[in-house]
Amino acid sequence: MLLRALFVFVCLPGIIAYALPLALGFRAAAPVQHMIAGCLLVAAGTLLLLICVREFYVSGRGTLAPWSPPRRLVMSGPYRYSRNPMYLGVIVILAGWATLWASRELAVYALAVLIGFMLRIQLHEEPWAARTFGAAWHSYCARVPRWLGIGGLKSKDWAGQSVGRSTCPADMAGPAASQSVSVRR
Repeated sequence: MLLRALFVFVCLPGIIAYALPLALGFRAAAPVQHMIAGCLLVAAGTLLLLICVREFYVSGRGTLAPWSPPRRLVMSGPYRYSRNPMYLGVIVILAGWATLWASRELAVYALAVLIGFMLRIQLHEEPWAARTFGAAWHSYCARVPRWLGIGGLKSKDWAGQSVGRSTCPADMAGPAASQSVSVRR
């Protein structure tokens, strides 16, 4: 399974976060504009991504590949603070490439990837997690924001009471959503 996890890491985020942006950056033949800031963002995003891949492998007993997802709900490491830190890592890497070359084209690419991630999360991953992990997912989803406090937390009024609508499927699915479903492998 370790070789499969490494292969998937090289193929999926490797293409989206490294190969395509580097090809766009080198193709434009633009001079490097912000070396330190760009490299720091790429390094920080890469570190976050590697930590997340490790968590999927060690804690979740799976990979980041859609055809080999974690068998256990991953709630450790960066997943304590965000339900999607792996995607955050990729976006930080892409922001790094855009910063490095001061490239509008790479910034638009990063935005398009972010929109793609948001659609995948809301239309596929969260419903799958709710069906697969049941009550554990709903509890996790209620505690941890989808991003870093963006799009996953309920707003609080002056008295600390929740107001507005949560983006957590646990809150939108109703009572039937709390039934636990086991993973068959």
